[in-house]
Formats: sequence, C-alpha cells, structure tokens
Amino acid sequence: MSEATAGQRVAATLPYAIESRFIGQLTRASFAFVLAGGRGSRLRALTDFRAKPAVPFGGKFRIIDFTLSNCVNAGIRRIGVATQYKAQSLIRHLQRGWSFLDGRFGEFIEIMPAQQQLDDEQWYQGTADAVYQNLGIIREANPRYVIILSGDHVYKMDYGVMLAYHVAKQADLTVACIPMAASEASAFGVMSTDATGRVTDFREKPADPQSLPDRPGTALVSMGIYVFNADFLYEQLQRDALETRTSRDFGKDVIPHVVPRYRVFAHNFAESSVGAPGVEPYWRDVGTLDAFWEANMDLTHVVPDLDLYDQRWPIWTDQPHLPPAKFVFDEETRRGTAIDSLVAGGCVVSGASVRRSVLFSDVRVDDHSIIEDSVILPTVKIGRNVRLRRVIVDRRTIIPEGMQVGFDPAEDARRFHVTDRGITLVTPESLNQRVYRPR
Repeated sequence: MSEATAGQRVAATLPYAIESRFIGQLTRASFAFVLAGGRGSRLRALTDFRAKPAVPFGGKFRIIDFTLSNCVNAGIRRIGVATQYKAQSLIRHLQRGWSFLDGRFGEFIEIMPAQQQLDDEQWYQGTADAVYQNLGIIREANPRYVIILSGDHVYKMDYGVMLAYHVAKQADLTVACIPMAASEASAFGVMSTDATGRVTDFREKPADPQSLPDRPGTALVSMGIYVFNADFLYEQLQRDALETRTSRDFGKDVIPHVVPRYRVFAHNFAESSVGAPGVEPYWRDVGTLDAFWEANMDLTHVVPDLDLYDQRWPIWTDQPHLPPAKFVFDEETRRGTAIDSLVAGGCVVSGASVRRSVLFSDVRVDDHSIIEDSVILPTVKIGRNVRLRRVIVDRRTIIPEGMQVGFDPAEDARRFHVTDRGITLVTPESLNQRVYRPR
C-alpha cells in the first residue's frame, strides 16, 4: 500500500484508526532535529551556567529528556541535537544518558554544536539557520520527513500520529498547535486555519493575537513542532539563506513565507498527546521561574496531569547510581517525613518535614527543618532549623542553619531574586558560596 493511499484512507476516517505498521514506516523514514541552543534568560540564574534544555526538572530529569523520550517512544531514533549556549552540561547529559541508541541499527543521537560550518564569523543565527548549517548531516541520513522540535518544553506526544496526519493531508509542512488564552498567546506564533485544517495565516508573536472564530478569547498557537517533507525543507532553507532581509528563523521567516504558497496544515496536539483519557493535553513552556516552579508543583498533586509513572511512555534520562531515599527519626519533636512530595534517590530527610515539594537527587535535609512548596535541585544541603517556602534552590547550594526564606518578601528581595508571584530563587552565588561551574 502506498503512503498516499494509506494517507487518504486515514484522512477519510478522522479521528484516525491508524495502523501501527503504517506509523512505524513513517517514523523510520524520519529524522528529528532538536533545537537545544537557547539560553532561556527568563530563568535567571538557573541558566547562567547551563542551557535551558539542560535545566533539571521533575526530580530526576532534564527538560530535554521529554522531547528525546517522545522521539524514542514514537520510534524516531535518528536524532540531531543542535547546541550553542553554554552547552557543556547538556552535552555531558546526552553522552551519559542517551548513548543507548544502537548505531548498528541506524539509531543515533548526533550532537551538533555551533561550529561556524558555513561562515567563519557566524554561529547559529536563528532556528532555521541551525538546521541549514547541518543540512549535510541530515542529507546523509536520507530521511523522507524531518521533524523540527524544541528541546525546552515539557510534554508527552506521539510524533507518529502527527506524521500520519501530515501524510494524510498531503502537506508540505505541518505545524503542531494548541489552543491558548489570547492574552498569553503573544509570546508564540499564532495561526488561523480553514475548515480542513489548512493554515491560512501565521504571525510570530503578534501584539494582538487573533481569537478563534468559535472561541472568543482563545488563540491557536504554534508549539514549535514542525513536520517537513525533507526535499521541501531543503528547498526552503536554501531559499531563505539567499535572502538578505531575514532573521533565519522558522517562525519569523520560513513559515510566513510558505503559508500562502504551499500546503501547510495545523495538527491539533490533542490528537497526539499521550495521557489518560479525558485529561486535558499537557504542554508547558517552563521558560520563566514562575512557570518552572508551577510545573514542578503540578507533579506533587495526587493525580498530576503529567503522568511520569506511565510505563507505556517512559521518560528516559541519565540514571545516577544512588541509594534509595531515606527518612530517619520518629520522635515527637523530630520526625523525618515527606507528604505530597517527590523525593529522588540519594536524599536523606533527617528529622525534618517536607510538604508539597520536589527534592532532586542527593539532597540532605537536617533536623527540625521544614520545606514547603519548594523545588530543591540536586546536591543541595539544608541545615538544621531551616524554613523554606515557595523557593527554588539551585544545585550545590548549602542552606545554613536557621535560615528562613519565603516568609518576608522584602528581606528576601535584599538577598535573592523574587518573582512577581513571590517565588524566591536561591543560588550558591546569592549566598556567597563558591562552587565548581559549569555543571
């Protein structure tokens, strides 16, 4: 059965009853290009020494693990990762945690650092330029489809379903989309579609996002996930490279150019989201401290919208060899407990109380301390009689005995960065502690 015939059959039966063999053919014919060079400056000190995709998330993962796990779980195992900004921590994580793909079967993760491949004066100039500078590597893999992905979003998605939609629509380009409040959509690409799902207009970060006709106050935004026919992608990147007035960016330049000229379709994320039936599709851009804290706090809910325990769609990562988490002392005034919390391996909660918090690997909390609504990154040491509330503590910070953070905003602001929503970021530097960087 030809792909066109299968695609037409799929289109005629939407929502799709898709044969796994057909999707498998599509994923094996695909190359995933992950854009992971962003700085993520809105995360403040969390990205002073690491790229945003390398920021820890969810107790034991890095943000990029979600995109890469989606690829592997969907059957896309030819992956390129473009790095640029302070990439050492990210590269080390990829080498240690993602080396299990087997080159003997044509599986690989190719790290693509910015290296002035086409111009000895220019690094990656934009998202499209990052792909353009690596066209030689992509062509060598000889894919039929290229999926462009961002390495700094948290979500679970079956890219195979989007590929099938792309083929069914006989599209040149398909853009994954999600409805969002129009008041928040100005930070994303916003599109309009016709009744068939074809994109009729695309505007990158408009000041006044257009609402959906049937849903006032709601806009349709791009998730930064694109499926291209490979030959079409090559043509468009080569065309864009010859332009003089371009920022070399997919959202600003490439997509607005192709929408009125070629077959561009929008794919609804709800059709390919991986989660429990009836649960709203989960996708988060954890690009600010408030969003990062909130997404981690989501995981402490009794039934979180993002299910990390679904063995059918696991999140893969580097696994440090650490002992199980430990809670010690059971005395009236000194009891080691954690309630509504995630506690990773290597942690020791010694006569302290942890509530609604996420403790990453190798965190130590000493006697009589109380940690509430906080995100504690790896290898943090918290002394005795400490109280933390609505705090993010960066890796390798030592919280001294008796310190209180999160109770007096004015006092906290003198020492730390405090967000508009009252989340306080504590780092080694803010406490005048010298630690080894990068990490």
